[in-house]
Amino acid sequence: MKGIYTLIATVILAGCLLVGRCHHPTPSVAAVEIAEGAVAAVEIAEGAVAAADGMVIKELVGAFDQAEVALQHADLEALMRFYAKDYNYHGLKRADVRRVWDEVFSHYGEVMSTHVFTEFRVVRTGSVKKAYVTCAGGLYGSEKGTGKPVIIDSWAGEVHSLVKERDGWKFLGNVDGASPVVPPASAPHHPLF
Repeated sequence: MKGIYTLIATVILAGCLLVGRCHHPTPSVAAVEIAEGAVAAVEIAEGAVAAADGMVIKELVGAFDQAEVALQHADLEALMRFYAKDYNYHGLKRADVRRVWDEVFSHYGEVMSTHVFTEFRVVRTGSVKKAYVTCAGGLYGSEKGTGKPVIIDSWAGEVHSLVKERDGWKFLGNVDGASPVVPPASAPHHPLF
């Protein structure tokens, strides 16, 4: 009889753990993660391919982590610091993205994102350094009126374009057109990062 109660308790505990994993993430979950087996970062410099150093990857992850802190605090000013001065995503400029974030923060509370990076590409042309980070993830929150958890946005295989400016890595959009690692037929769908 004791064995049956142990079995029931184990099944209930396992069910709770599985159901808990199906909800949107909580702030205790890491916002940025490098997927196991992620493609090694490479740097394309003046036509040569060489291994990129781990510092660049650490800087890129750090930029996303800092943007996540601003996101979770609904700090629009701090979040906008992570957008390049020349940000352009298929015609959307910094002011457009600012309006979108303002709307997100006005309709949703507890906003947070997750990013699972699967590939890093860093391109250097002269003194300009750009990064293309392939990612899967989501933007989550709760409806302000009801508190109901919602998935605001999700993506898979998205390539985040960034540029290294004097004060760090910034979201760039696609100002130069398609990145050298994104198929031209890829549909743009995630302008916020």
